[in-house]
Amino acid sequence: MTDDCRGMEDPESSTVDWWAMLTDPAFLASPYDDLKRIRERGAIHRDPVSGVFFVLGYQEFRAMATAREMGRDTRLWTNGWNREEVRQNDRLTYTLFSEFQPQMTNANSPHHRRMRGVYEKAYRPAALATYGAMINAESQRLLETAPVGKAFDFMETVANPLSRSLARITFGIPPEMEEQVAHWVADLGFIANIMMSQEQKQNAQRSLREFKQYLRELMAADDNEREESFLALTRRAISDGTMNEDEGLNNLVTLVAGGTATASLLGNGLLALLRHPEQFEKLRANQKLMAPAIEEMLRFEPGCSIIIRVAIDDHQCGGTCIPKGSLAIGLMAATNRDPCRFENPDVFDIARQPNAQQVFGVGQHICLGKSLVRQTAEILFTDLMNHFDHIELAGEPVWWSHRSDQHGLHKLPIKLGTLQ
Repeated sequence: MTDDCRGMEDPESSTVDWWAMLTDPAFLASPYDDLKRIRERGAIHRDPVSGVFFVLGYQEFRAMATAREMGRDTRLWTNGWNREEVRQNDRLTYTLFSEFQPQMTNANSPHHRRMRGVYEKAYRPAALATYGAMINAESQRLLETAPVGKAFDFMETVANPLSRSLARITFGIPPEMEEQVAHWVADLGFIANIMMSQEQKQNAQRSLREFKQYLRELMAADDNEREESFLALTRRAISDGTMNEDEGLNNLVTLVAGGTATASLLGNGLLALLRHPEQFEKLRANQKLMAPAIEEMLRFEPGCSIIIRVAIDDHQCGGTCIPKGSLAIGLMAATNRDPCRFENPDVFDIARQPNAQQVFGVGQHICLGKSLVRQTAEILFTDLMNHFDHIELAGEPVWWSHRSDQHGLHKLPIKLGTLQ
């Protein structure tokens, strides 16, 4: 321990079985009450078994996630996958994470900045406007196929297909490959889950290699003349030495997989509106509230459950020392309902101001595609309200129970009524 950490208080070491809680289906469906009780005992907790730090306070997470002593490179995690013991005794784990490591999401400065700069051009306003027109057309098409007057699953019929379409719209992936890409993305999603079975690791490794090979071929055959297309930007960055091929392909894999965040926002957001009909009517009456309404959806039912950092050096956070080499996990369902930051945090208020929710992260690693996710949600919810004058729940929603890093809906049964 360095001098920076001497004299710091030990964090709350509760008797919470963190790993059992994070895999409990009841918790995954509604984590808020449990996390509220834990947060009231302390904003930062340390699991005495794993040594992992859990950050539940808004300001504490912000300070931790933006500190120069905290990074995103999990190779620096003392008890993580990059140990010699893992390399010798668990070759699958070591190989999988080694192959997925080279990309901007997992990089510290200056390598994170080097790679992120390649793709920022693809999210400029002109590019978003181009994507917006195509997303609107796809949204309209999907809603026209939605049944009227009978129950159907919104996730299966609208949210998931629209999120998959983003890959076709933004990356030039042909329609016939949408299902295959979705399969690869589903397998790879478990990498962010921290806890993985051997079978999940095997599936993820196979999908990563297949997906990268497909993207390698797609990039070679790409004839898109747009200089700021994702494929063109990647190809150019590899050619001029800004990135190597592994970095470029892994970045594309992760960017394509970002559609999961869109599906979660669409499902979680619609459910929040349906469970708070007075807020839904308020939005119908004044669609200028769409932007703050989307921020409140993100805060109230965050699709991203955890955001991780690894201590590059000892870090003081809220009177607690997070030692060098430690893994720290921000719990978004706790930080985004912290009463120290949000008034009446358990109330869903589409006009909430200010509303600096943290589901996209903070600091240099803030989600690169956040504007595209917001834009897609705004288009879909606007189209939904303009097409249908009555929307209601038609059964109990079913939450994901297989991922602790994401809070999303497997099924959302609804019923629609058309405008007269």
